[in-house]
Amino acid sequence: MPDGQELDVVVTARHRSRDGRWWYECEAILSARHEGADGATKTMGAPTPISVESERIAKIPGEDYSLLPTDGAIAGRQWAVERLHQYTEDAPSRRLHRRDCWQVRNEHTLIPTREATESQAHPDIAICDVCRPDKALPR
Repeated sequence: MPDGQELDVVVTARHRSRDGRWWYECEAILSARHEGADGATKTMGAPTPISVESERIAKIPGEDYSLLPTDGAIAGRQWAVERLHQYTEDAPSRRLHRRDCWQVRNEHTLIPTREATESQAHPDIAICDVCRPDKALPR
């Protein structure tokens, strides 16, 4: 925290702001007033969303942070287009994936959302049936 205090948080996502800085979206358990049905009030812990600069987060050794939802990675390129081997002439030559899909092979290109949205309608591009990028992209 800015005054040197430490706070345990649950990291829920990463975000890259337009100025290029990385932020972690977190939930901190902070005290909050709770009023019961009988009118009695008491203090309880409540998850509170906060954003923290990446440099201020101390990662837990041994934890895998690669599965965190990431927004803004590589200048907004959140989608992968994988090059496929064509077995027939009318088969798709590429496949669209979410950036973090485990099905993506070595030969792929990262593209921004605008291009991924446009590629959904292209007959030469298949949609990954594992990560289903079509469910997250605008139509």
